[in-house]
Amino acid sequence: MTEAQRLSRRLIELVGCSRREAEMYIEGGWVTVDGEVVDAPQLQVQPAQQVVLLPGAKAEPPEPVTFLLNQGPGLDEDSALASIRPDSQAPAFDTGKRVLKSHFHRLQCLAPLQAGATGLQVFTQDWRIARKLTAEFGKLEQEYVVEVQGTLREGGLERLKRGAMHKGQALPAAKASWQNETHLRIAIKAPTPGLIALLCTAVGLTPVTMRRLRPGGVPMGKLPVGQWRYLTGQERF
Repeated sequence: MTEAQRLSRRLIELVGCSRREAEMYIEGGWVTVDGEVVDAPQLQVQPAQQVVLLPGAKAEPPEPVTFLLNQGPGLDEDSALASIRPDSQAPAFDTGKRVLKSHFHRLQCLAPLQAGATGLQVFTQDWRIARKLTAEFGKLEQEYVVEVQGTLREGGLERLKRGAMHKGQALPAAKASWQNETHLRIAIKAPTPGLIALLCTAVGLTPVTMRRLRPGGVPMGKLPVGQWRYLTGQERF
């Protein structure tokens, strides 16, 4: 062999598998070229390059993934999605999972943040997660920490817990407590756009910033701003 050829073709010659099996091995991150994982079957490899099928390789499509991103300020869903790159994975949450190019395709955002909010954002390509977020989003409690200004009206926290009124509009009940002198924690099921700000206004407070800590049972924890991690198989929304 003296000419470059597709990686999938080289793998077929090396291990005697079918074309489809070769493509699944490669797309699943089971093939290295000169020691580096390559998940592009169409890559042209030179004769001198070493192609290896890793031990334990499975000819199966890659498992769909879900990303948890600590979205920073000034980003919308599109720019937040663009910030999810292999080099922005949070090192402290690296579980050794092979990061594949296919993981960054066909991602959906189905648990949007309140307008202007930062914090835990969810992007998924997993139809099971997508179905759960779509079907059960109205039942999921979301928790925000809100930086506020102003003076809380007397009995304000109790009003929020019972269901406050704002300009004659009844607002849904919310769990509320002070995190510190300027930050209020609010937990509520499926807040509609702008609701967190309305809840604050209804009790005499002006929201300055807000950050989502969790949607459902998945917390952000110590995930750094601008970095992401994979949702694990043990976590449930």
